[in-house]
Amino acid sequence: MRGIFTGLAATVLVMTVAGAALADEGGDAAKGKKVFARCKACHTIDEGGADRIGPNLHGVVGRTAGTKEGFKFSDAMIQHGKDGLVWNDETLHTYLEKPAAMIPGTMMSFPGLKKEADRDNVIAYIESESGAE
Repeated sequence: MRGIFTGLAATVLVMTVAGAALADEGGDAAKGKKVFARCKACHTIDEGGADRIGPNLHGVVGRTAGTKEGFKFSDAMIQHGKDGLVWNDETLHTYLEKPAAMIPGTMMSFPGLKKEADRDNVIAYIESESGAE
């Protein structure tokens, strides 16, 4: 009986470690493409794509907030950029959870993505479509 419990405990440990490793790898870009469908009304992502209500997101990873040439950002977004906000995995994750909470005064009226997996996946998609590494 002790052997069964030891075996079960070992299996649970291996599954936990494997799950944690997969979680650290980030999101799934294919699933993120589906999530990005919610973003398409306001954003494009293709290189050289047009700005819409929101800016084109190609190359957003690594960009200072409020600095995409040719797009008129809110004063709040511009100020956050001046204060050092750069878009990366962590900052995008926080912003996409609830944009107005991170940047009060943002023009982005989207309420956010509640599910962490949706945020992980859409960020993976944005990175894959933007040539980010």
